[in-house]
Amino acid sequence: MTEKQIERVKNKISKIKKGLAADKKHWGGYYHDGRGLRYLPPELYIKIQDYSGCLRYFNWFNKNFPEDSCYPIFLFEWAITLFKTKRIKLAENKIKHTFYSNTYLLDKFLDKELLHFDKSEDSNWEYEQLIEHFKYSKDQEELNDFTEWLQLFMKNENFLEFANEIIELKDKIKNEPIGEIHSDLVKKQYRLLEQIS
Repeated sequence: MTEKQIERVKNKISKIKKGLAADKKHWGGYYHDGRGLRYLPPELYIKIQDYSGCLRYFNWFNKNFPEDSCYPIFLFEWAITLFKTKRIKLAENKIKHTFYSNTYLLDKFLDKELLHFDKSEDSNWEYEQLIEHFKYSKDQEELNDFTEWLQLFMKNENFLEFANEIIELKDKIKNEPIGEIHSDLVKKQYRLLEQIS
């Protein structure tokens, strides 16, 4: 990117931050952000390879939106940022969280065949269609180190156990009628998420 292009991206980030500040002021000190502005800066920071700035943004996000479940692409961007800022254990957990939120995204990034499971897709973020909006690829030169790490991590026993457990739980939840067993399975699924959050 040229200096001028980088400056334009920085200006976009600045406008988004101003929009979020105005939103907070409008709602009496609380964020509403019905437009979803809070999800936009990471992509821009990553575009200009400002991973330190992106990490500061995620720290701000975590402080101001602690109950936000995030959407899978946002979680993936968070994982990239953690990896690029040498927070490997946190990056591992964020990759697990990404997989928990959407089982297709990591394979899409790595250009692998998408595996279709007979599983419950609890929210719109879990559907395969979400990956149509996914702009990242293993072929991006600036993500070569991340790609290499991710490929190794996804072969790691720790990740494979987690992934298999998630898929198995989602399959059981889909096929279990509403009732006590179904509720217990959902609780178990959320406990898995709590362990990595």
